[in-house]
Amino acid sequence: MPTLTLHPLMGMPEIRPGEDLAALLWRALTAGGLGLVAGDVVVVAQKAVSKAEGERVPLAEVSPSPLARDWAVRWGRDPRLVELVLRESRRIIRMERGLIIAETHHGFVCANAGVDASNVGGEDVALLLPRHPDDSAARLRERLHAAAGLAPEAALGVIVADSFGRPWRVGLTQAALGCAGLAPLLDYRGKVDRDGRPLHATVIAVADQLAGAADLVCGKAEGIPAALIRGYAPPPAAHPEGQAQGGRALLRSPEEDLFR
Repeated sequence: MPTLTLHPLMGMPEIRPGEDLAALLWRALTAGGLGLVAGDVVVVAQKAVSKAEGERVPLAEVSPSPLARDWAVRWGRDPRLVELVLRESRRIIRMERGLIIAETHHGFVCANAGVDASNVGGEDVALLLPRHPDDSAARLRERLHAAAGLAPEAALGVIVADSFGRPWRVGLTQAALGCAGLAPLLDYRGKVDRDGRPLHATVIAVADQLAGAADLVCGKAEGIPAALIRGYAPPPAAHPEGQAQGGRALLRSPEEDLFR
């Protein structure tokens, strides 16, 4: 089994709209004496990506709807934030006890449609999820791959990660919203276990596992927006026709979801 090492990317500044996030990541990698080698995986917090891509909304510009106002009054919430949650939702799964579980326009099912007002680099501002997380991961990967001077065939993974809650489990964990350069799922179906029994349902969400590992060295209040995972050597992402790629491959379709 591979031995993984986790390296927080220290010294990165507060990310501003329009900032060159790939350049900042590369600067942190080189300043820390890490660089990049074939097989590395870089995990970047969604907030850093959203900030760089300008997904900030001044709350002063948000006009709450009657539904947002009623819900906010009932549960002591900011009606402008509630309105943003409603706007960012393709479908509301549940509204109860002050919490909104929504399906975003991307297809993620999460609390408050990913709208966040904490650690966003300014007061009275909300941060939205990246519009296209897989594209964001692919752009970062392309820039980092070139900056490191890696051979064209060299494996390099990039994951854009965010914190999600989970039904029936207490606490947050990381989820891969977007990824590039690695297979987000490891499919063991059709293989056999150590006793020779065929595996029928074992599919590992390895991109989520890597995102969670990186979060162990980034933390929630330390201001470390990215980490390097060395030693994983990701298998290349397969691209079968008609199959979702990147982070989209981790989304369970409503037809397969027994709880929606």
